[in-house]
Amino acid sequence: MDYVSTRGGSPAVPSAEAIRRGLAPDGGLYVPSEIPAFEPEEIEALARVPFVDRIVAVLSRFLTDYTPAELRRYAEEAYGEERFQPAPAPLVQLNPYSDRLWMLELWHGPTAAFKDMALQILPHLLKAALRKCGTEREVRILAATSGDTGKAALEGFKDIPGTSVVVFYPARGVSEAQRLQMATQEGANCRVVAVEGTFDDTQAGVKEILADAATAAELDAAGVFLSSANSINWGRLVPQIAYYFSAYADLLAAVPKEPGVPMKMGERVDFVVPTGNFGNILAAWYAKRMGLPVGRLVCASNRNKVLADFLRTGVYDRRREFHRTISPSMDILVSSNLERLLHEVSGRDAARVSGWMGDLAAKGSYSVDPAALRTLQETFVGGFADDAATIRTIREIYDRFDHVVDPHTAVGFHVLERVSTRPGTPGAPPPRTVVVSTASPFKFGASVCDALFGNGYSRGRGEDVLLQELAAESGLAVPAGLDGLTRKEIRHTAVIPPSGMRDEALRAFG
Repeated sequence: MDYVSTRGGSPAVPSAEAIRRGLAPDGGLYVPSEIPAFEPEEIEALARVPFVDRIVAVLSRFLTDYTPAELRRYAEEAYGEERFQPAPAPLVQLNPYSDRLWMLELWHGPTAAFKDMALQILPHLLKAALRKCGTEREVRILAATSGDTGKAALEGFKDIPGTSVVVFYPARGVSEAQRLQMATQEGANCRVVAVEGTFDDTQAGVKEILADAATAAELDAAGVFLSSANSINWGRLVPQIAYYFSAYADLLAAVPKEPGVPMKMGERVDFVVPTGNFGNILAAWYAKRMGLPVGRLVCASNRNKVLADFLRTGVYDRRREFHRTISPSMDILVSSNLERLLHEVSGRDAARVSGWMGDLAAKGSYSVDPAALRTLQETFVGGFADDAATIRTIREIYDRFDHVVDPHTAVGFHVLERVSTRPGTPGAPPPRTVVVSTASPFKFGASVCDALFGNGYSRGRGEDVLLQELAAESGLAVPAGLDGLTRKEIRHTAVIPPSGMRDEALRAFG
């Protein structure tokens, strides 16, 4: 299968080349030239096989440069028991008296966030892509993070021969646990740099470096190839499609508690996805286009509600106040992956997409036409939660279901509550709904403890103390990757302005 740029100015390339490059030369994002389809019986068969089989089934449709045997080997290495416990993507029935509400937990990997689901396999895909493209050069990885991508990329590429990784994060835009995870990162090939700005500043800086011909030439002369670990890279996005198929397969296989009714193949399922850069919910949209019976996709935003406003009005406007929230992984005003969706809903009209992206860069906003907006609203509905609502929802979920969730997942539950009044078929039960849980509550100990024990409870308490108190209250174990963070050596202390990112990257790459 070939991949084309959303902006139409670059030639089509095979899947390995798309993963190798990350960003298309014209500044666009690579998308598959066609979207493969699953037949109902193929989806139903996934209910009888483990997660590795499910992800191989999905990846093999998109990554045709890779053999099924290669993909299976990479998946087995990425999703083994030593990395994911108790399972890569377990589905949890929250209410024992209802089979309508479920939660897909995507944070059981080494860094306790959903980014592990893609970034544990991406290094295997990228190294193989370099080999398949005949590139013997060293590969250097750039990543911008709003909190979770960075640590997951660092863990994924740590000490892999022939690679090195530089992660940029907003200096005051991550939780304390997220900061400590990155600042204490081990690995001779890992470098972490704080940037005096927002995630949008770091993301723009990474994209600028990747698209800069002079930088590419300088690195090429040194025998180095530059790529990305952000979800602008198709190799980051495609593994995420698989866990929506896995969730549906688990629903088919589930035996719900009484008075639940087993789900039948073809029944539509709604997904609620907290998202800032739009990659996680875009993966669900691709799954729907492939034939997975998906109903609504609920796009949940925090106070930086640029996506919620866009889905309501068709106007994307980043010219607004930026808010630092307790759900920092969604503190984003420029959602890169939305460009891929616009490419599809515009009928793959690269000229229109280029125009919209040009307007965003030059004016800070763009407007889609009414036909494109109607197409979006057939599937997507958006909503948002401010910090007060997020804190309240964490407490409500704990009171109702004896289950502790992180602030991002709480945003999802709050938005679901606000949009769940749509009319259904008279006499029919409400749709089964899966809320995507993107991070462990232990990554945001201060906010979660304030929600459970009272406003201001976290003040004056250290991170380790908060995590132990949260573990005692919830009955959950502190994830291994978060336990004892304050006692680890701080290895990365650099803080730079956004204008220094290119020089810092080149210096880190030698």
